[in-house]
Amino acid sequence: MASQSDRTATIIDGKAIAQTIRSEIADEVRQLSQKYGKVPGLAVVIVGSRKDSQSYVAMKRKACAEVGIKSFDVNLPEEVPESDLIGKVHELNANLDVHGILVQLPLPKHINEEKVLSEISLEKDVDGFHPLNIGKLAMKGREPLFEPCTPKGCLELLFRSGVSIKGKNAVVVGRSNIVGLPVSLLLLKADATVSIVHSRTPDPERLVREADIVIAAAGQAMMIKGSWIKPGAAVIDVGTNAIDDPTKKSGYRLVGDVDFEEASKVAGWITPVPGGVGPMTVAMLLRNTLDGAKRVIEK
Repeated sequence: MASQSDRTATIIDGKAIAQTIRSEIADEVRQLSQKYGKVPGLAVVIVGSRKDSQSYVAMKRKACAEVGIKSFDVNLPEEVPESDLIGKVHELNANLDVHGILVQLPLPKHINEEKVLSEISLEKDVDGFHPLNIGKLAMKGREPLFEPCTPKGCLELLFRSGVSIKGKNAVVVGRSNIVGLPVSLLLLKADATVSIVHSRTPDPERLVREADIVIAAAGQAMMIKGSWIKPGAAVIDVGTNAIDDPTKKSGYRLVGDVDFEEASKVAGWITPVPGGVGPMTVAMLLRNTLDGAKRVIEK
């Protein structure tokens, strides 16, 4: 481990920041309940029995309970016909107590993900993945109803750590629909100059070295070395990769897309893995659900 003396970066504690946000949300939920007698509702739809999906969903349900959001659980078998799943989504669209609908991805192979997601009512798309929400995110002067949770969490970590974005060089590593692309659009909205590095970029290191802000979301364990980081840069590591570690009871440990030990000696700010972006994603899901509810309840 790097000793404190050679680590210069401020560690961005995503867990603590997420906890602050969750207590802000709990206060607002209480106020809604007292004033209107209604609370936000989040429906979580899970298809099949993937272990990782089930643990994510359990975490989301627990987080809802903690802030006073009512959760609606929909568990469907692996072999459910696509039409039944869409029927379920329509039912939730029509349910006035549900303000947010989340379909846990990935879906089984026989189901068209794009088709299912575009059936979710725009007003309840708390994941922010509806093509219209992404389209508005991409357009100047337009605001989506919801921003995707992980990208929104990345920016919130920067804001709450006092990192200024306006006029800065930001490099996003990875171009997925879930993180890379939407986070680059959010950075652009916040007036950063944005570059996206991906698997076909010939010299990623050169671009990353010029970045004041690095968002790593490539899914490659410790791909970004300390030598790639500009001194004083803010580094947000979205990667969660399991690597073998015989010293651990589980036989593995989780690392990010950034070599934390090296980078924390050079960066100005850095998020740890785990405990950085992960808790923020859930906090932003709660925030989106609350915002969706307020739009309906306070009308």
